[in-house]
Amino acid sequence: MRIGLALPHYDTSLAGGPASWDGVARVAAVAERCGFDSVWVSDHLFLDWSKYGGSPERRGALECVTTLAGLSGVTERVRLGSLALCNDLRNPALLAKSLATVDLLSGGRLEIGLGAGWYEPEYEAAGLAFDRPATRIRRLGEAAHIVARLLEGEELTFSGDHYRLDGALCRPLPASRPRPRLWLGGKGDLLLETAATVADGWNLSWLGSPASFDAYRERSETADRLCEKRGRDPRSLARSVGVYALAGSDERDARRRLERLAERTPDGVLRRSDGGAVSWERFSAERVAGTAEQVADRIRPLEAVGVEEVVVTLGVLPFQVADEEDVELFGTEVGTLLR
Repeated sequence: MRIGLALPHYDTSLAGGPASWDGVARVAAVAERCGFDSVWVSDHLFLDWSKYGGSPERRGALECVTTLAGLSGVTERVRLGSLALCNDLRNPALLAKSLATVDLLSGGRLEIGLGAGWYEPEYEAAGLAFDRPATRIRRLGEAAHIVARLLEGEELTFSGDHYRLDGALCRPLPASRPRPRLWLGGKGDLLLETAATVADGWNLSWLGSPASFDAYRERSETADRLCEKRGRDPRSLARSVGVYALAGSDERDARRRLERLAERTPDGVLRRSDGGAVSWERFSAERVAGTAEQVADRIRPLEAVGVEEVVVTLGVLPFQVADEEDVELFGTEVGTLLR
């Protein structure tokens, strides 16, 4: 099983501080040194934490594709992935060109994750129509088809319900052959059907509670059935999951790390307005948290249901890292146990 790290590229997501390129590059270097197989960046114009109990204040973010391009120059081994690019923010022909360039810059280390988009405020801010989910997912399917064919070298004329191209091409081609792998992220039946039709892999993020692990297994079985319906071997659809995790060398150390995480997480997520924080007992029961051995034991059963890569966010918010020390311990201790 491969282990990836969700990089902290939002305001408050690295030690509670503002987003910065220096911070992302530094954490990526730690992850590479400590054995992580991949690093991942998500894609929003901005984001807020109200969905997770925090305030609706908009948080800044580094842009996904240019951040991946930057990471290609400061890493040597780890694969670089998007988890996931919001399809509606870019034309697919332009996106294919950008991704081919990142793959060339990185020497063929790119993993392409695409999603249908879900965060309505950024659509409104950018003047984009926030269509119903089925429309966004069908548009995603067309875009994924276009991106894949362009990256494979085809000069493409295409007429669909959402996109039309007349002689589009992508030169120079990416370093990966026949192209970088293309993942779709999401969990509904239509998204899974689309992944089974046009994608190399499928990602579901984020797991944390025991119930979410059970839900993943059900969704994975649905993906199997949809592959079979299309005459596709389910094993050919790669699987990855995003997991919230927090590990310590022992329970005392894990408790210390939770206290630090609570201090560096915006109010309302782990701390109430009166300053009270969630207890270790509750947190460890509801999250993938504990000693390195306990965390590895929680994650390891995913391999039996076809998961080949787990992307961890080392906190309670997507793409959060409370401290670089957490990255080092997870890579060297939990990662070693899982590999």
